[in-house]
Amino acid sequence: MAKQLPAVPPRLCILRRREVEARTGLSRSTIYLRCSQKTFPTPINLGGRAVGWVEAEVDAWLQEQVASSRKAGQ
Repeated sequence: MAKQLPAVPPRLCILRRREVEARTGLSRSTIYLRCSQKTFPTPINLGGRAVGWVEAEVDAWLQEQVASSRKAGQ
């Protein structure tokens, strides 16, 4: 019987603030406000004063916004 290989996790990519701003259209202050309100993914500490956002979490948030907008428009 063949030995089963462990599953390969999805690729993890970190977005810096300017990339998050470009993808979402939100300003820096709005991003941090929504993070504090728990309505936007929270950043992870990258060391020192650097932070970043998990790309998959930002993408999921964007999908939720599109779905919510489409539902409200019906």
